[in-house]
Amino acid sequence: MRTDREKMEYDVVIVGAGPAGLSSSIKLKQLSKEHNIDISVCIVEKGPEVGAHILSGAVFETRALDELFPDWKNMSHPKMSPVIKEEFIFMNGLKSIKLPNFLLPHTMKNHKNYIISLGNVCRWLATEAESLGVEIYPGFAAKEILYDDKNAVIGIATGDMGVDINNQRSSSFEPGIELTAKYTLFAEGCRGHLGKELIKKFNLAKGKSPQSYGIGLKEIWEIEEHNHNEGSILHSAGWPLQNNIYGGSFLYHMEKNQVSIGFVMGLDYENPYISPYQEFQKFKTHPKIKNILKNGRRVAYGARALNEGGYQSLPKLYFPGGALIGCEAGTLNVPKIKGTHTAMKSGMLASEEIFKNLKSPSTISTELSNYENNFYNSWAGKELKQARNFRPGFKYGLIFGTILGAVDQIVFNGKAPWTINLNHPDHKATKPANKFKKIVYEKPDGDITFDTLTNLAFSGTNHQENQPIHLELSDKDTPINHNLPIYGAPEQFYCPAGVYEIVDTQNNEKKLQINAQNCLHCKTCDIKDPSQNINWTTPEGGGGPNYPNM
Repeated sequence: MRTDREKMEYDVVIVGAGPAGLSSSIKLKQLSKEHNIDISVCIVEKGPEVGAHILSGAVFETRALDELFPDWKNMSHPKMSPVIKEEFIFMNGLKSIKLPNFLLPHTMKNHKNYIISLGNVCRWLATEAESLGVEIYPGFAAKEILYDDKNAVIGIATGDMGVDINNQRSSSFEPGIELTAKYTLFAEGCRGHLGKELIKKFNLAKGKSPQSYGIGLKEIWEIEEHNHNEGSILHSAGWPLQNNIYGGSFLYHMEKNQVSIGFVMGLDYENPYISPYQEFQKFKTHPKIKNILKNGRRVAYGARALNEGGYQSLPKLYFPGGALIGCEAGTLNVPKIKGTHTAMKSGMLASEEIFKNLKSPSTISTELSNYENNFYNSWAGKELKQARNFRPGFKYGLIFGTILGAVDQIVFNGKAPWTINLNHPDHKATKPANKFKKIVYEKPDGDITFDTLTNLAFSGTNHQENQPIHLELSDKDTPINHNLPIYGAPEQFYCPAGVYEIVDTQNNEKKLQINAQNCLHCKTCDIKDPSQNINWTTPEGGGGPNYPNM
């Protein structure tokens, strides 16, 4: 611990004001009030405001919310559009085939679900949390984990402010703050940089399948009224992705003639020349999609990685002094294409266990082992177990994976007598560039498709100038000496924000230029870099995207 940092003590510190972190804080305060026991709870959030870094589809299943706020429908929650119609289609280059709804597994049906802006739902949950006494600090990025002399987690420290690009203290320097706690919950979302440290330090992934990820890209459009049908949802698989690449799309009709359109692509693809961003743009040119967007206008853009490994990739959920909750652990239900309800439930269960310990201080334990047991025995854990074979089955390709998924989910209802495992992490799937032809994507038309930097302007992304580059290279020579000759410098293709460029120096040498100010905080580079040479860390608090209602 540093002597120049202010110190603040709480019973519980939570990293991340997403659905898991907010639900966890609310549950703690509800139990505190119910039993008349004072519990201090603090949330630190790296975004400039709650919801600013939240990006999801999203169709929302309210099961966890029903438990957290049984009377939520009568509360001042943001607009939620009930799903009234749904389609699932398989696409080729010009046509699409609709799958009859009766053939859809029940996990993929959305009756009684709602189309939402998850960012706005988090903003609402934050107001409810604060009304219960939770202290929320947006614009403060958790930078460092604090440990005691026995290696138990005792809190976090926020990042210093006013450090220049040379890591020198500027005239505006302000030291970070140390927030200590009896328990610390990590709810950073997918591939959290502190969660990554904890998983490695405490060997939490021992005996588990490698975690697998996807990248989700999303735009919000305002479309013509005759093309809009609030409450309608559309999912697709197939084109433009090849059979050996997992992925699909969504298009959700929200209020005010707006649609949320997105594209998800598994990061275990082989061809280093593939650009997920360009595949998303190409997808929008399909007649089925283009006709909906025609004469509309794109009003927002963003991207975020998501966990897809599922049940068998969940790490150990607890460690001395705290726990992983939500997408930090990987609680997304892939066939449902939903993770908010399971993330919320994990946070609520962690808080219930913490409360039991704080209620009986004489028997307090820093190990939250009962939280993990309770999660696996809850509806959320059972739901993930039933979904365990869906994503791994697609390692055999779209066609066979679809057949396997149908057998697993429809015939066996998720209770098949087998478990399919993923064999390796996503970065190891990348093959040398000489095995593929370089891909030339069509030039964007500026109406339906857009270049990366034009779209980036619709994400609200901003970082304080002259701060240290938060995308750290373990070896500065690896990008040019290894990634470029072997893999064709894939970082310039998989990044959805134009962060990485290969440029020529004055000496006619190649150099990797990192445009860190463009970073959307999607974490794709941290996941997909074939050398695992890029380490995503938090920039100065408040930096990054500023999504309005994603």
